[in-house]
Amino acid sequence: MAAPGEPARPWTEEQLHSDDLPKKDIITFLQDSASDSFLSEYKLHGNIKNVAKTAKKDHLVAAFNKLFETKRFKGIDAQDNLAKDVKALKVDDEKVKETKPEEIVDEGPPKYTKSILKKGDKVNVPKKGDTVHCWYTGTLEDGTVFDSNIQTSAKKKKAAKPLSFKVGIGKVIRGWDEALLTMTKGEKAKLEIQPEWAYGKKGMPDAKIPPNATLFFEVELVDIE
Repeated sequence: MAAPGEPARPWTEEQLHSDDLPKKDIITFLQDSASDSFLSEYKLHGNIKNVAKTAKKDHLVAAFNKLFETKRFKGIDAQDNLAKDVKALKVDDEKVKETKPEEIVDEGPPKYTKSILKKGDKVNVPKKGDTVHCWYTGTLEDGTVFDSNIQTSAKKKKAAKPLSFKVGIGKVIRGWDEALLTMTKGEKAKLEIQPEWAYGKKGMPDAKIPPNATLFFEVELVDIE
């Protein structure tokens, strides 16, 4: 029998390994039942379809069994509860100092994932305030391209220039700022950015980005100054 706050196991070990059980069902259960820190540890955050594309069945089964072994469920995970306690202490402390609430928000796990498509030089890493130069293409979940600075025709290619901006200081969406600070010169990566670190609840109607949209980018870090 499951303990209070603990969900019952929906599948036997045999059913977990069966081809009849889709990966999406296991991912849905884990996202509904596991704590944020557990999901972050096993890289199970994000859109279910995208997680299913990259996660292997064995990894999901291992995560499922580990969840019941460690009992790191939503609301009863010691790590998550500790994070909430720390957040509460921060809020109380900052109220005394009368500073802005947005400066003390406990953000939780990163709201983006990065997959390296081409390795960089592994030496030159941008720092906050550095100017970076990037080629990029942005798409929605259905594959619709909403923005790109990569031109296809040879004539336009000669006139095209990489996007340049100072990184890490809020000149672009948070997902870009955070991801580019982990890249090296010459690296090309695919980014999946959650709405909280993209355009949020409002989206960007002028750019045809809907509210609460998860965005995907292919970004190449061409140069750093």
